Amino acid sequence: MTRPAPTITLRPAEPADAPQLHASLLGIARAVDGVAKLKSSAEDLVRWGFGPERRFEAVIAEVDGTFAGMCIFFPSFSTWLGRPGVYVQDLYVDDRFRILGVGRKLLRRVAAMTRDRGGCYLRLSVDTENRAAQEFYQRLDVAWSDSEQIHAAYGEAFLNLAAADSTPVVETRG
Repeated sequence: MTRPAPTITLRPAEPADAPQLHASLLGIARAVDGVAKLKSSAEDLVRWGFGPERRFEAVIAEVDGTFAGMCIFFPSFSTWLGRPGVYVQDLYVDDRFRILGVGRKLLRRVAAMTRDRGGCYLRLSVDTENRAAQEFYQRLDVAWSDSEQIHAAYGEAFLNLAAADSTPVVETRG
C-alpha cells in the first residue's frame, strides 16, 4: 500500500511562531559553527517582526501540519534598477523535509510575493563554508555574484562608526 504524498503548506509567520523561528536560526548556526554568534532571542523576533515597526517578514512551511522550515526576509531597494526587491536573511528547512522541496517552495513563495509587490529581484548571502546551500541556490538560478563583496560593521566597529558622526541633523518640513 502506498502512502499519500505529504501536504506542504506555506503561510505567513505569526508571533506564536517566534520560538520555532528562533530554533531554526539555532539550526542554521549549528550548521555553520556559529552558535556562539547567535545573540537574538524569540522575544527579539516578536518585537522586530511582529511589532508596530516590522523589520522583517517570515513564511512558514508545514508538512502535514508539522513545522518543516521557514524563510525570513525584508524589503530592499535597488537604486541602479530603480525598483524594489527583497533580501532573504535566513532560509531553513528541517533535515527530515529537505527531500520534499520545501526550501525551493519557500524561496519561490518569497520571490512571488516580492513580484506581486512590484519587486524585480531577490538577494541573499551564503556562508562561505556552506557548500550545500551554495549548490542549492545555484540549482534555482540564484547565482553567486563575482562583482560584489559584502562588507559589514558589527558590535564595537558599528558603535565606533555611529559615535564618530557629529553632523547635525537638519529636519525639513514640506
